[in-house]
Amino acid sequence: MFDEEIMNAATKLVNKAVAQDLWITTAESCTGGLIAGALTSVSGASNCVGAGYVTYSNEAKHHALTVSLETLNKFGAVSQEVALDMATGALNVSNADLALAVTGIAGPGGGSREKPVGLVYIACVGGTNRQFSRIERHEFGQIGRAAVRRETVLQALALGLQALEQTN
Repeated sequence: MFDEEIMNAATKLVNKAVAQDLWITTAESCTGGLIAGALTSVSGASNCVGAGYVTYSNEAKHHALTVSLETLNKFGAVSQEVALDMATGALNVSNADLALAVTGIAGPGGGSREKPVGLVYIACVGGTNRQFSRIERHEFGQIGRAAVRRETVLQALALGLQALEQTN
């Protein structure tokens, strides 16, 4: 289902989390569960992946992850503020150690001048003692919906691995 590059990245993250006895959760919008899917495709993922949240609508982000309506209204669903709130909310509701959150515009429609197709925010919060917090902005461009989602998964997995390497 996933290509070799994604599986290699997912395997590294799962193995690192298991070795550190840490739990991972995901909060996904534009990827629709692909990050959780990649992680749970790895044998042994049940020892480190406890939950994944697909929160495609603003209402789901608010109700499932406690993203504030004020933040959603002020910054929009595709923003660094919402990505961070999604990660923090997922971390809190799942009681995991590391949360990966993504929100973006995969296309082909839905973009604007301020928020073009291919714009994605990836947030990672947690790690050992929950000391890691980073938000990345990526502009993948109009490379197609599947390609934007694939690149988002790869970047999120890489950010998760970076978090575990830096907090160990």
